[in-house]
Amino acid sequence: MYVSNRGEGSVSVFDFQQNRLTKKWKLPNGGSPDMGGVSADGKVLWLSGRYDSEVYAIDTTTGKQLARIPVGSGPHGLAVYPQPGRYSLGHTGIFR
Repeated sequence: MYVSNRGEGSVSVFDFQQNRLTKKWKLPNGGSPDMGGVSADGKVLWLSGRYDSEVYAIDTTTGKQLARIPVGSGPHGLAVYPQPGRYSLGHTGIFR
């Protein structure tokens, strides 16, 4: 599970098997990662940058920032389609 830490410009990775946070990825030059989603192939985590008017693409294997895309003011949430897996639960959409 990916947890965006908007206030510190990072993303934490929670491992359910270990029942703990296992990684923390800091965005280069800070940022404000907010809501988003994972690509259908599971390789890219897309997050809106709520307070920085941008969108981030993050490699889900390494945590490396792949892209930082300028957008309009105050992006809040980012819908990514199609959704991976059988279920997708979250604020940007709840699907079954």
